[in-house]
Amino acid sequence: MTPEIITVLAVLVFAVLLFIFEWVRVDVVGIIMMVLLPLLGLVTPQQAISGLSSNAVVSIIAVIIIGAGLDKTGVMNSMARVILRFAGKSESRIMTLIAGTVALISGFMQNIGAAALFLPAAKRIGNQTGVPVGRLLMPMGFCAIIGGCLTLVGSSPLILLNDLMVVGGKKYEAFGLFSVTPVGLLLVAAALLYFILLGRFILPNRSEDESSGPMSSILTGTYNNVGSLFELAVPADWRNDAPLKALDLRPIYFCTLVAICRENGKQHIFAPLPDEIIRPGDQIVVVGPQEFVEHLAEDLGWELRPELTTFAEELSPNNAGIMEGIVTPRSEFMGKTIAELRIRERFQVSPLAIFRGEKIFVSGLSDIIIESGDALLLHGRWEMFHMLKGLPDLVFTETVKGELLRTDKAKIALMWLAVSLVMILGFHVQLSIALLTGALGMVLTKVLTIDEAYQSVDWMTVFLLGGLIPLGMAFENTGAAKFIADTIMAALGTPSALVLLAVIGVLTSFFTLVASNVGATVLLVPLSMNMALNAGVDPRVAALTVAVAASNTFVLPTHQVNALIMRPGGYRTIDYVKSGAGMTVLYMVVMLSALMLFY
Repeated sequence: MTPEIITVLAVLVFAVLLFIFEWVRVDVVGIIMMVLLPLLGLVTPQQAISGLSSNAVVSIIAVIIIGAGLDKTGVMNSMARVILRFAGKSESRIMTLIAGTVALISGFMQNIGAAALFLPAAKRIGNQTGVPVGRLLMPMGFCAIIGGCLTLVGSSPLILLNDLMVVGGKKYEAFGLFSVTPVGLLLVAAALLYFILLGRFILPNRSEDESSGPMSSILTGTYNNVGSLFELAVPADWRNDAPLKALDLRPIYFCTLVAICRENGKQHIFAPLPDEIIRPGDQIVVVGPQEFVEHLAEDLGWELRPELTTFAEELSPNNAGIMEGIVTPRSEFMGKTIAELRIRERFQVSPLAIFRGEKIFVSGLSDIIIESGDALLLHGRWEMFHMLKGLPDLVFTETVKGELLRTDKAKIALMWLAVSLVMILGFHVQLSIALLTGALGMVLTKVLTIDEAYQSVDWMTVFLLGGLIPLGMAFENTGAAKFIADTIMAALGTPSALVLLAVIGVLTSFFTLVASNVGATVLLVPLSMNMALNAGVDPRVAALTVAVAASNTFVLPTHQVNALIMRPGGYRTIDYVKSGAGMTVLYMVVMLSALMLFY
């Protein structure tokens, strides 16, 4: 063992300790590797920073921008709507549908691309259903990685496999496009069952969002008596022609009517005016304390729904919520009442409360004269708040969620996605260049501005991967990878087929975690085939074991997909260890069983 091999192994242990104990953030670990490796002479300075321009990292940047373009044009809204139509609000069904779909797509395109494209839709679905995003993204990410084993073009190791199957000048029979599909299908099914049965115990509840309700946790602490959203159905025999203001919903029940749906869903009225008349068959949404809403339903004979149904999408946290706005000294609101300002009519937002000094007013709001410094609690759709944000009248105390969608650009966004896929699959253009073409096309056709494109990229992921790639290079430069592989193989002697394949699988899984899956494949395919020949085992099966085991990388956030979902899912390294340890063992058992069964 050379001093260089000892040094690179020490650096590996140091990096793993940094990941596990989280002494610094994971992207800082990447930067430490970029600095430490060339200083120790394990890689050249050019290799140390080459990760930032690698095909994988550039592809991630481009595909995130493409995903942001699809999200900005409402395409991901439509995708989320389709998934929810089939899955409802069941966490296990939502998780299975998202993860299974991503796995299928990963069989025909790079797994990082499939995961990045579905990331916005998964986050929207989590926010809309109240399922913590952290319980959706890890199954999706793991299945994106495993989905690469469904076809011979789903992952880089499998793409390389046929070219590497040469021993002693003899080229072995190539595998077909779907030769690996039975193994891949069993692995995907096992992963889905793993999360369905054990997900509640191993998946975290954390996410990047503080609250999935209509009001943030900060506002809830101040306005805890304002209540939440409730949907009620007005019966067909309702007979009352009095205007909304005559029902006295706020003075009597401390409730505010914020939306009406009528004519079987054809007409939606947000922030209805006081003169609006409730009609038979209307579906309405009110904001108020639950006990008062129950009294309201009982007194008026309206049916209280257990959850939002008609307005499940329109008033979901993705599309609407409650904001607090402070009246500025230059505001036209000063000296006028809410009735005089016609806030509902002009901005389609519903006033819920006024906070002045130490008092919160929830009743008689229409007659209160607004003063500078008053805090107005408003409910509305995010696009209305974005419009209000551009006026000098209110300063919002929190960042306005949501965004103004450019739905007219949806077809253009889909066109650029199609262009990228055609370049990859039809013309075999390098992944990074093809995806950059799609990302650039979205900017040039104004699907996204260049600033929005920059803001959409998770630079933590970029620097994490940029630093891990030179660590893999150091393993190969110093001969550490070959030394470990040779030592283990020499110690095996002449093992049985099952033992040989198990050792190959474990060895490949280890190298894939700490180096690149491509590097592990290039190193271990010839080595494993030679060992298989000596042991009397089919060398093609040994080579296939390496290519499939190269996707067994779940216990650390070192894989591109795991790094991608880390921040949006609110994950820490320990979450990957908890979920990934069982997944790693299950993957190995299912992989070996399938290989022994089919080959």
